[in-house]
Amino acid sequence: MDIIVRRGDTLWYYSQLFHMNLQLIIDSNRGLQPNQLSAGQRVRIPGFVAQDYRVRHGDTLWAIAQSRNLQLDALLLANSGINPNQLYVGQAIRVPVRITWRLVQGKQHYDYSRMMRDISRLETVYPFIRVSGIGNSVLGNEIPEMLIGNGAKRVHYNASFHANEWITTPVLMTFLNDYLLSLTNQTALRGLATNRLYQQTTLSTVPMVNPDGVSLVLNGPPATEPWRSRVVEFNKGSTDFSGWKANIRGIDLNDQFPARWEDERARNPKVPGPRDYGGESPLSEPEAIAMAELTRRRDYARVLAFHTQGEEIYWGYENMEPPVSETMVNEFSRVSGYQPVKTIESWAGYKDWFIQDWRRPGFTVELGRGVNPLPLTQFDEIYQKALGIFLAGLYL
Repeated sequence: MDIIVRRGDTLWYYSQLFHMNLQLIIDSNRGLQPNQLSAGQRVRIPGFVAQDYRVRHGDTLWAIAQSRNLQLDALLLANSGINPNQLYVGQAIRVPVRITWRLVQGKQHYDYSRMMRDISRLETVYPFIRVSGIGNSVLGNEIPEMLIGNGAKRVHYNASFHANEWITTPVLMTFLNDYLLSLTNQTALRGLATNRLYQQTTLSTVPMVNPDGVSLVLNGPPATEPWRSRVVEFNKGSTDFSGWKANIRGIDLNDQFPARWEDERARNPKVPGPRDYGGESPLSEPEAIAMAELTRRRDYARVLAFHTQGEEIYWGYENMEPPVSETMVNEFSRVSGYQPVKTIESWAGYKDWFIQDWRRPGFTVELGRGVNPLPLTQFDEIYQKALGIFLAGLYL
């Protein structure tokens, strides 16, 4: 919600008036000098929207404010230039409304376009989020990164490396929405004060690494050629893409990283298809390149890649992981009930490459149980178990 600065106003005053953490207001107005406000400037208040209201007979601004648990000055700020003593029936005013509900409704088929709409809504209501593109998919869909927090500890979460594991995206997006609600309403999340997490941690998320593949699974093959014919051919003539893990070129993005890539290729398919073909060389695909470049640029303290299924957490790679990884995975296990697994005979994955090149903690978290794609009937259970991992990844 935007308000207009008056003479003598301060951001601290706004934080008290709207019961909002001052740092969130500062971070929602990057480029604004907090100690040099001038009348007429526009300031964004996170966690609020302005709702239209028509004045009715007998209304006063004081009564309207009282009925909505607002201070009168909050209503005056939202209606710059209004004369509170000259209201008239039918007059349009703006009433600040604190957002206390989720904007993300994750328990549904959740494709790229739905995610982008939700990101746009979150960015509007919570302008302290930083959203930017890290690159484009094969079909030109921009892959967004969302940053929350301004702490020195940089943590990364990603989802939907694999197309038919798309449920990981709305699970992650739901967590982000709950985290934002907790911050702006100053409420605990699983007993944790999230303002401290915000100050100590910068959380980087890529909620959908493989947008083209997710759209293929949920919406069927592209309408345009040659992609339609090509993916049907890769899928052995079938238009059922429920088993498809790869990107639109039939390359498995989690077999694309230079961590014993040759060994992974030797045991996997040699031609494009629904799964396990790692391409002709590592980091050949734009989605994998974007993830690698982002990881190098951000220099994360730890990464968590969310997949399905098995309720397991893979945390080792060739004994290159640091000792703290075991401590961390045991905490993840405690808060989720998931089983820690140090290693399996699998290479060339994102967390493998991260552990190999940085010698820092990296984890592949397998959400839920069953056959991919997991049904939406599991969504609530998956989220409740994953929530402990999302939070532990920030506080450890």
